[in-house]
Amino acid sequence: MKLNIKHIPVAGALAIAALSMGSCTDKLAFGNSFLDKAPGGTVTADTIFSNAEYTRNFLAQAYAYQYYNLPVGSSNSMPQFYNYFRGPADLLDDTHTCVNTSVAIVNTYYTGMLTSSGGNAHVFPYNNMHIWENVRSSYLLLDRVDEVPDMSAEEKARVKDEAKCLLVYTYFQAFRYFGGLPIIKFAFTGSESGYEGRKSAKETVDFMLGLLDEVITAKSLPWAYDGAEAASETGHWTLAGAMALKIQILQFAASPLLNSEQPYYAGKYTMEHPEYVWFGGYDATLWTKLKEACDDFFNTMASRGHYHLVVPAGDTQEDYAYAYRSSYMHLDSPEIIHSCRVGNNALDNDYRWVMLGFGNKGCGVTGAPNDRCCYNPTQEYVEMFPWADGTPFDWAQTEKDGKLDEMFIKGDRVKGQRDLQNVKYTRDPRLYENAAVNGQRAAINWGDGNRSGQYYEAYVGGETAGLNPATNTGPWNTGYLNLKYLAGKEFQRKWPQWSPLLLSDMYLTYAEAIIKSGGSCTDALKYVDAVRARVGLKGLDECNPTKNLKSNKDNLLEEILRERACDLALQNVRYFDLIRYKRAEVFEKKLHGLRMYRIGELEDGTMGRIQLPWWSGDRTNNALTEDDYNFYEPNHFEYERFEITTGARYWWTNGFDPKWYFQPFPITEVNKGYGLDQNPGW
Repeated sequence: MKLNIKHIPVAGALAIAALSMGSCTDKLAFGNSFLDKAPGGTVTADTIFSNAEYTRNFLAQAYAYQYYNLPVGSSNSMPQFYNYFRGPADLLDDTHTCVNTSVAIVNTYYTGMLTSSGGNAHVFPYNNMHIWENVRSSYLLLDRVDEVPDMSAEEKARVKDEAKCLLVYTYFQAFRYFGGLPIIKFAFTGSESGYEGRKSAKETVDFMLGLLDEVITAKSLPWAYDGAEAASETGHWTLAGAMALKIQILQFAASPLLNSEQPYYAGKYTMEHPEYVWFGGYDATLWTKLKEACDDFFNTMASRGHYHLVVPAGDTQEDYAYAYRSSYMHLDSPEIIHSCRVGNNALDNDYRWVMLGFGNKGCGVTGAPNDRCCYNPTQEYVEMFPWADGTPFDWAQTEKDGKLDEMFIKGDRVKGQRDLQNVKYTRDPRLYENAAVNGQRAAINWGDGNRSGQYYEAYVGGETAGLNPATNTGPWNTGYLNLKYLAGKEFQRKWPQWSPLLLSDMYLTYAEAIIKSGGSCTDALKYVDAVRARVGLKGLDECNPTKNLKSNKDNLLEEILRERACDLALQNVRYFDLIRYKRAEVFEKKLHGLRMYRIGELEDGTMGRIQLPWWSGDRTNNALTEDDYNFYEPNHFEYERFEITTGARYWWTNGFDPKWYFQPFPITEVNKGYGLDQNPGW
């Protein structure tokens, strides 16, 4: 099958844009009348499935509507995951925050104002995320691809299994937010009667796993795409993708949110049908099934190859950082199991995620980013990243040792050289790929990861941050700026993709599955250490001798969850890790930013705070000589961890109500009366 979806467009495929979907009545069961009329044109399903190329285009458009976590526009139309006025779920956990009050997460979730009538104000708007459109498209392919006259039987089998993966991927994105869902098993038009309504969480999980098991058993999909074929086929669902998606589903299903002795809302709310959001008790075999799914994936990978953790080219911090960046960002990365695209124009990408994240100055040093897409790392997140050797970062100990000035970089002041010499990055290389921090060189070479040139002045009054950290406003409101999926200006004019299934996720999930299914901590540590090794960190147990990680499974689980946060930013991972483990105490914890104050020589000759840029200030001041303190790049600061007030969250002072573990269905949809019972508390 030669269908190029490597650079798939959001719109423009003939088939889905013109396919007539029938008419709809007032009894419509799903969505906001998306089947009222054909979106345009007169092309019918009969036309689509009379020609192989039309069918391939229809499949391509179905791929274009897979959930994509990086907002690239501002439209209120479907699907809403493109809309930066909504914001991703990552803004709800403890790793990132946002200050723009036009963003739905800020003005509805942070304020505690979310209701079941919120429409697009929801983090995952039920009626506007293309859920049921994707379901219908998948079933049209399943039901009618056999009619295509000029398509081989082998290709038809592959199309069917790709459609099943697309279907399950869509269901799983919604399931994590809502719990049990209506289960559709045909290409509905919206006018049929007798929809059965919502199914239990277990039935929904079994439905998804059943489809994936069919794909895995059939083996009609390739394990991966290699060589010349990869140029046109990368981005299609594969056997590896199906197996990895199964692992993600089982991980969520086995976790305490659904798999506990009591429902998550016990003692606070009641529900007529608790089975929609609870399995009815604890089932230890779910963790065993997850472990077995991981066994199958890793055994298959060992025999069939292709996927592996990226091997750094050398042993420098830049080598390790580049290995991490290429693992999720490069199209041909051996760590990307499945990826999604939204655009086929590299230039246009400047006006998508990169443009919205950094503004028209690209690297964010001299230009102000568009703060609608400034998903700022928090101080709590930055402190999750260990030192460069893998030992934990501890603020109190670092302050006691007098080494706060070395918590990001360290370098030598060499007489006559304005810039610091022999600069070393002192922390986990992943920190510098996820957050722009003070002193970090901003220009990143796309080819090898080496950094050079102007650096980020994140201190109060600095070239980059200005007064943002002092006021907790603007693009640098926490004292940090996001770099994940951006890498400064280096991602401009590169093909945009987001990767929901990454190999490092599988490694860390395997470690979790081992300890939760009764396996040994020693075995689990091997998978965690493999992920850490690719960025130059020593073994987890070696770096944490007081935590007894070879025997204490609770401590090891906490470390695994921290590693997942460090490695998988903006992947929806941290948020759902906290949700599935019902970590209300983490949601309730107030978050912080960092104010840094540059210490320099004042006009009266004393040392004190200077709230002025150095790069465009003292660095260019020819009146300064090599004997003047301010001649040299600043490397001494005062520090203040401050509580975030712009974007303070409702549950910091009012507690985290268990209703937040699942999202509300739209009340308009519930009131249609087809059995879509509302989630507790909404």
